[in-house]
This record gives sequence, C-alpha cells and structure tokens, in this order.
Amino acid sequence: MNTEERKEEVNILLCEDDESLGMLLREYLEAKGYNTTLAQDGEEGHREFLSNKFDLCILDVMMPRMDGFTLATKIREINYDMPFMFLTAKNMKDDIRSGFELGADDYITKPFSMEEVVYRIEAILRRVRGKKAADLTIRQIGKYTLDTKLQILQYEDEQTKLTTKEAELLTLLCNRQNELLPRDNALKAIWDGNDCFKARSMDVYITKLRKLLKDDPNVEILNVHGKGYKLVIADEDSND
Repeated sequence: MNTEERKEEVNILLCEDDESLGMLLREYLEAKGYNTTLAQDGEEGHREFLSNKFDLCILDVMMPRMDGFTLATKIREINYDMPFMFLTAKNMKDDIRSGFELGADDYITKPFSMEEVVYRIEAILRRVRGKKAADLTIRQIGKYTLDTKLQILQYEDEQTKLTTKEAELLTLLCNRQNELLPRDNALKAIWDGNDCFKARSMDVYITKLRKLLKDDPNVEILNVHGKGYKLVIADEDSND
C-alpha cells in the first residue's frame, strides 16, 4: 500500500524507549506516508494518546515509567476499539499470551525488518477498515440506537441530536457496557483533565443522559460512589 493508494491520513502513536530505533522507525513510517508521533516512555505515550487522535498504537513492552502492557490497558479504558501492536525484544510465550489477552492485534519481536512492520500495520488497517461502517458507528442501547458519527440517539420514531460531549460520554459508557467507567478516565478523555468544575460538568451530562434514556426501563446509568459510572442494560426477558 503506497501513499497514493492510501487517501486517508493515518496517525500512529509509536512508543519506543530505544532512541535510535524509535527515530529510525518513525522516519521510515513517515516516509511510507504515516503520520507518526514518537514517545520514549509509557507516561509520555499516555499523555500523547490523551492529547491527540490516533488510528493505531505501536507499543514497546519494556519501557521506563510505564510498561507497554500497562499503557495498552489504559488506552483500552479510553478507547476500547483502538487497534494496537506490541514491539519488543521479549519472545517468551507468557509475554506473547499476555499481549494478546490484552487485545493486541499483533506482536513483533526484535530484531525485525522495517518492511515487516509496515506489512503488519497494513494488515491491521485492512481489518479495521474492512468492518462495515455501521459496526463502527451504530450502537444498540436497549431499545435505543446511538449513531456515534451523526451524534443521534433514536428511540422508536423519535430522534434526539446529542451534543459532542453527550455523544462522547455515552459512547464511552457503551464501550464498557455493564462495566465500571472510572470517572478519571472519562474526565481525561472528554474534558482533558480532572478538577471540581469539570467533575460537576460531567455529573450534569450524566443527568442529561439518564433523562434521554428514561423510556427504556431496562437501561440505567448507575453511580458507583467514589469510582465512576456504569451503563447497565438488563436482559428484557429477566423482567418477565
């Protein structure tokens, strides 16, 4: 896949603590047409992910300040659908298994060829793009349908246009359906930080979303005291 064939820009987050390898790989990827941001430790990678939009993350496992497995977990908490691959010198079966258990799309051990990395990136992007648009943008919430792209929440024949923050917050809740969405993760992902004003603002948005979802008794946003929120969607048959 050359630059001419790829009309859409692809933004890659590359986390590699080996300065020489990181810069070499970044330059190679950019020469292939990929916009590549290089971070040299896990904490820097986490900050970059919170501040920018990426299509794919390449994470070295052994990094200072935050290892690649921990960073991958944090990324998945913010964006469950984010594709990522591990880049590491480790080749132990336990490490490879741990990487795939975290949801990795691929795993490359050093030494490797630059061309191989690009081939694997292309394969991941083909899988992601191969999904139907509806699979990526339409979420079912009980009797509601959320179009994350158009930011429209539909119940039967009634449509409600959501604000950007309402749509982003509801999407985060959908990504962790029936699981805890930590307050700090939502604040960082949508409000770029955590302070009293932003926390109160998020509480207001949660209240708005509860009202918008009130027509389906099987859908509820629970407040988990001191921790965050949980979008609970009960099995309709359980109420029979």
